[in-house]
Amino acid sequence: MTSNLPHLSWLRAFEAAARTQSFTHAAMELNLTQAAVSKQIKLLEHQLREPLFERKARSVVLTKAGADYLPKVQDSFARLAAGTQEVFGRRRAGPLTVRAPAGFSVNWIAPRLPRFLDAHPGIRMRLVSSIWSEDFEKARFDLDIRYGLGRWTHFSSHQLTREVLEPVCAPALAARLHAPRDLASERLLHVMGYQEGWASWFRLAGAPEMDAGEGVYFDTSLLAFEVAAQGAGVALGRRSMTAKEIAAGRLVAPFDIVAPIDEAFHLLSSLDGPEHPDAEAFRAWIIAEAQIDQVNAARPAPAVPVLAFDHAARPLPHPAA
Repeated sequence: MTSNLPHLSWLRAFEAAARTQSFTHAAMELNLTQAAVSKQIKLLEHQLREPLFERKARSVVLTKAGADYLPKVQDSFARLAAGTQEVFGRRRAGPLTVRAPAGFSVNWIAPRLPRFLDAHPGIRMRLVSSIWSEDFEKARFDLDIRYGLGRWTHFSSHQLTREVLEPVCAPALAARLHAPRDLASERLLHVMGYQEGWASWFRLAGAPEMDAGEGVYFDTSLLAFEVAAQGAGVALGRRSMTAKEIAAGRLVAPFDIVAPIDEAFHLLSSLDGPEHPDAEAFRAWIIAEAQIDQVNAARPAPAVPVLAFDHAARPLPHPAA
């Protein structure tokens, strides 16, 4: 299909010479010598078996065939440029892509996102939720929300949440819980990947002898909270993740004991390359939403003294959240 098409370099030389009406000017534009432009046009004329220019002393003039051919060549270049932009310029022209853990997306972002969409009806976006994995780390995104201590290279980071640990369970199960040691007869639900877990909460609650490893493990908070809501155990939730379920009455916090922790959700922006034009609007919105949460936090302060958890010498995980 393409065997009869002239070489692209010949067509570029022809288009530039026809537009400038000069082989010399075309050579300057294409960073070639005048002799190279002249040779490429001769090769094109030889393949087409038709002269495209009338050579004059100080200029060149298109022949009728050349004048008929020029708009076809220019249209082809325009289409090629548009197609290149469509395929390879997609990140800049396409939707804003925000990546976040599945649990945070469902429990924190989703209830608030309509406000952003209403305020910015012209912004197209993709919200990508997935369990962290090495393969997924290679995906392209514009903004990233991660859980941890805020230490990531090649990113600027803004802390969105202030987290505390608190047990949560179904209302019916909560009726038989009166003290932390009552959890010895209940199934503990764990979310893999977090640094702080049941051992930290038991230590703060004055029950360090409790078996903090007992129970069932899940790779997302969504699964752990759903199992807890079904009455099959007690999950250890982060405040930003449990507020929605508690407000809906599906989960309750049976104890007035919360453990403040250093881990939190952070909004990350890459320091490499140009930023998506809509990234700043989303960043400003989500930071404002996080600040409203902190101002309006209605739950009481910890009822027991806060212990200092040792965050040193522990690797930073990629939690499923």
